[in-house]
Amino acid sequence: MNVQTAVKHDIANPALAAEGKKKIEWAERNMPVLAQIRERFEKEQPFKGIRISACMHVTTETANLMRALKAGGAELALCASNPLSTQDDTAAALVHEYGISVYARNAVDRDGYYSHINASLDIKPHLVFDDGCDLVNTLHTTRKELIDGIIGGCEETTTGVIRLSQMTKDGALKFPMIAVNDTDTKHMFDNRFGTGQSTLDAIFRSTNSLVAGKTFVVAGFGYCGKGVAERAKGMGADVIITEIDPTKALDALMQGYRVMPMTEAAKYGDIYVTVTGNRDVLREEHFKVMKDGAILSNAGHFDIEIDVAWLEQNAKSKNAKMRHQTDEYVMADGRRILLLAEGRLVNLGAAEGHPASVMDMSFSDQALTAEYLLKAAAGLGAGLHNVPIEIDKEVARLKLESMGSTIDTLTPAQELYLNSWEHGS
Repeated sequence: MNVQTAVKHDIANPALAAEGKKKIEWAERNMPVLAQIRERFEKEQPFKGIRISACMHVTTETANLMRALKAGGAELALCASNPLSTQDDTAAALVHEYGISVYARNAVDRDGYYSHINASLDIKPHLVFDDGCDLVNTLHTTRKELIDGIIGGCEETTTGVIRLSQMTKDGALKFPMIAVNDTDTKHMFDNRFGTGQSTLDAIFRSTNSLVAGKTFVVAGFGYCGKGVAERAKGMGADVIITEIDPTKALDALMQGYRVMPMTEAAKYGDIYVTVTGNRDVLREEHFKVMKDGAILSNAGHFDIEIDVAWLEQNAKSKNAKMRHQTDEYVMADGRRILLLAEGRLVNLGAAEGHPASVMDMSFSDQALTAEYLLKAAAGLGAGLHNVPIEIDKEVARLKLESMGSTIDTLTPAQELYLNSWEHGS
């Protein structure tokens, strides 16, 4: 174990550091774009003298983002954005192998969760990274004294962008935040392919269920919902989509999925995945008509999409942890409802989250956007902003190169045609 123990931290087990380092290095092999960015950062030191507080999933992939930022000169304090997603060995390695402050313990309670957020803010950050907007919300409620020192920040989740959009609409957001979640290289790949694969992985690890031949209900047909539906369909499931947006519902219908309200779908589903960013998507009226043995999971960021409180209060009995991250609720009529990962983000609570090769793009977006913010924040103004398209395209280009692929370039005549209105058909 390295002797870099001077940094402040609150982690579960320092003895796990060596094991965590191996896993971080394993993930690094599949993150070539971020590795290139880290090499440049190390030479140019764009974050020298900059303090960054990050509230993110404490995983091996996040660890490599932290390493890139530290290589660029940043002082870092990382806390967890979800108690069940924290990898204790990763947290230990970040502290004791890489000298990065981490405040994260797997399965920490609500008070511990917010104490960790506050500890990460104690460094008085210039930049903030958030997964779900809890850190930004804390800044705007109980840590307002730090706001004047904030240059800006990045948000990487759909749920967080929804909350930041509302803050911007209400005039409540006091500094610029960049919606990294909304880049093409994030939502087209991370949300769709990452969430799709890792959610199914979590269901397999928790239940060892066969998906083929099952009725699989996906609530929400955004990029994440599309990814989950595609993977389930590809494994032989009969997929039902529930939606509130008519355009997304039409998209699902024309892709061959059944579309109906949850009140109907609840009668048929064997496996459910909520991925909406809203609350009470599965609730009392649905629980009462579900099949015996129905499997419930949530792939949205917060544990509010499934009304777990109702299950806790109304089940005749609860068999906790029947399997890995699987709680069984027995209803008064004897039906059993299986809840995965306590209704929290299932792909990180019951599995390892997205593959590193997908997060390579998302975290490269994050790293380059943070660099951009240092130069551009003064001209952006408070509110929610998009990542410059140049950053998104550069990450896609580097990822293609890392995968051994090349694409065409425009000829001078094609450039002229696309940039002129004078040429006819």
